[in-house]
Formats: sequence, C-alpha cells, structure tokens
Amino acid sequence: MTAHLPAVPTAAETAGARQRARRGDMAATEDDFAEFVRVALPGLMRYGHALTGNPHDAADLVQAVLEKVGARWAKVSRNCGDPTAYVRRAMANTHVSRWRRTRRETLLADFPDVPAQAQPDRLENEPLWQALRSLPPRQRAVVVLRYYEGLSELEIAESLGVSCGTVKSQASKAMASLRKRLGSLEGGDV
Repeated sequence: MTAHLPAVPTAAETAGARQRARRGDMAATEDDFAEFVRVALPGLMRYGHALTGNPHDAADLVQAVLEKVGARWAKVSRNCGDPTAYVRRAMANTHVSRWRRTRRETLLADFPDVPAQAQPDRLENEPLWQALRSLPPRQRAVVVLRYYEGLSELEIAESLGVSCGTVKSQASKAMASLRKRLGSLEGGDV
C-alpha cells in the first residue's frame, strides 16, 4: 500500500491563492465602504454644511474626504472604533486646511455671460445659520466642533493645530458674536 502525501503547492499556486484571497477581501472591503457611505452620508452632508456654511462646499468637502478614506478603508475600519468620528475629524481638518490655503480673495477678470441658476437653500433665511455663516472660518470651525461634534477643547486644539487658549478665545468670540447677532434679532439678550 502506498501512502499518499498531500501535494505541496508550488510558489505560483500559493501566489495565485493569495491574490484570489486579496481580491475577495477587496470586494468585501468595497462593499463595506459602500454600506458605510450609504448610511453615514446624510449626517456627513449636514455636518459639512455646518462646517462650510453652504451645501455646495459641503458636498465638495464630503466627496474629497470620502475619496481619501475610501482608499484606506480596510485600515480605517480595522483600526478605528468609530469610523464616522474619524471621517468627521478628517472633514474638519480638510476644511481648515482649505481655508488656510484660500484666505486670499480670487478676483475674476470678467463676469460670466450666463448667470448661474442657484437652487434656494432651505436654511438660507434661518437666523442661526446666517449668524453661524457670518463667523470667520476658524471661529465657525471651533463652534461646530464643540457644539455639533461635541469635542473637548483639547481635541479641537489638536484637530485645528492650535493651542487650547486659542480654542477658548475663538469660542468666546464666536459665542459673543452669535449672542449679539441672535439677540438683536429677538429684540433682547440671549
């Protein structure tokens, strides 16, 4: 009687099996990311709107961040306890980086020939949104991170790359501006 030993796979067979497994993992990862986006997108869009002040910039911000996160989704989902919090922090960091780069005003040589037909924003006439939009970008980011995201002063400072004292002073100035603006609308102090 002859004993049959299991066949030892060749290097090519082993490499092929690993590649097939990776393709299966990638498909599962893509499905997982697609499901995450489907569930989290409405909340991320609202958060982006609060950060940027308008829905168009919010959509651009969400798309840019999801592109970056999607490329590293396997690592993010494996190492992150709460991927939504990770994406929100990435949105805040990306937003701050954008307004730091584009502080200067961009002038156009000529007006466009055809005026754009903008859809009215349903929050355009809301006093809170108008007051929030009137804040400088750093103050708005501090207010959104503190009161919408619920981050501590230390977490905000780390996210924005500033000191805790700067976070406190920006929050204080922002709240004073909001109280003044909203108080004048109500006809009293807030």
